Amino acid sequence: MPIYEYKCNTCKKDFETLVMGRTKPQCPGCDSQDLSRLMSTCGFVSKSATQGGAPQVKKSAGASGCGTCASSNCGSCGMG
Repeated sequence: MPIYEYKCNTCKKDFETLVMGRTKPQCPGCDSQDLSRLMSTCGFVSKSATQGGAPQVKKSAGASGCGTCASSNCGSCGMG
């Protein structure tokens, strides 16, 4: 059961929701089902020990496909 990000085409609200089976999601703001699914980034945190024993943390979220964009959501600027 994946979590998807959507933008409501009626009220323009961005939201995410858990989609179960063939359930059609609806906007929590206006109950519309006229939605566009947004491209979202996969985020994870990986911890591993270094030679000194201190944890080394690597994060994948926040990488943007645009050189001038600081957003982690490519749908936020209309380019995605």
